[in-house]
Amino acid sequence: MSAKAMALVIGVVCLAAPAGADEAPPPDTAGGRYVFAKEAAGQGNGYMRLDTQTGEVSLCRQRAVGWACTAAPDDRAVFENEIARLRAENAALKKDLVTHGLPLPPGTTAESSSTQSNQLTVQLPSDAQVARVMAFAARIWHRFVAAVERVQKQLMNKS
Repeated sequence: MSAKAMALVIGVVCLAAPAGADEAPPPDTAGGRYVFAKEAAGQGNGYMRLDTQTGEVSLCRQRAVGWACTAAPDDRAVFENEIARLRAENAALKKDLVTHGLPLPPGTTAESSSTQSNQLTVQLPSDAQVARVMAFAARIWHRFVAAVERVQKQLMNKS
C-alpha cells in the first residue's frame, strides 16, 4: 500500500472513530488482522474495515442474517495506469524532439538507457551480403557434389 493510500485510510479511520467510540465493533477482530472504525455520523450504521495484511478497505454493515462487508473501490490501480500512460507518452514526445534535432525543455533529461534497452533493433543484411553468402553456399555445395562423385568412381573402380 502506498503512503498516500495509507494516509487516506488512517484519515478515514480517525474521522470516523469519534462518532462511534461508545459502540463495540463487529466480530472478526481476532488476531489483529482487521482494524475497524465506525462510519461518520449521517453516513449509516456500519464500520470501515482495514485489512492490515493486504491494505484493502471494506465497508461492513449489519444485515438481517449477520455482518456483510463490501470492498471499497480502490482507485490506486487507475492512478498507476494513468501515470504509466503519461510516462510512455512523455518518453515518446522526448524521443520525437530528439529525432528532430530540437533541444529538450529545461529541467528535463533524455530517457535513460535502461528504458531504451527494452527495445530490440534488428539489423538486416544488405543484398550484397546475402549474395556473398549464397555464392559461398553454392561453392560448398558444388565441392560436396564433386566429392561424392569421386567416392562413387573409386567404389566403381574397386568392384
